[in-house]
Amino acid sequence: MIGEYIIKIGDKLFEYTNTNDIPEKFDNLIKFMPTSPEPPHTEEEHKKMATYNDKLKELMKREKN
Repeated sequence: MIGEYIIKIGDKLFEYTNTNDIPEKFDNLIKFMPTSPEPPHTEEEHKKMATYNDKLKELMKREKN
């Protein structure tokens, strides 16, 4: 999922533009900002945006702290 993501490992922050690149384990999820398509949205785009919360929950489960 493309967007802006920041995680913390130890005392360092790491920025990512794709959730697939985020490590399996990290200390904290600092920023979660998926890129949304410009409106008006198609039904397919609405379905994709509906998955954002599930992806956030998945990443939060990977947090160590």
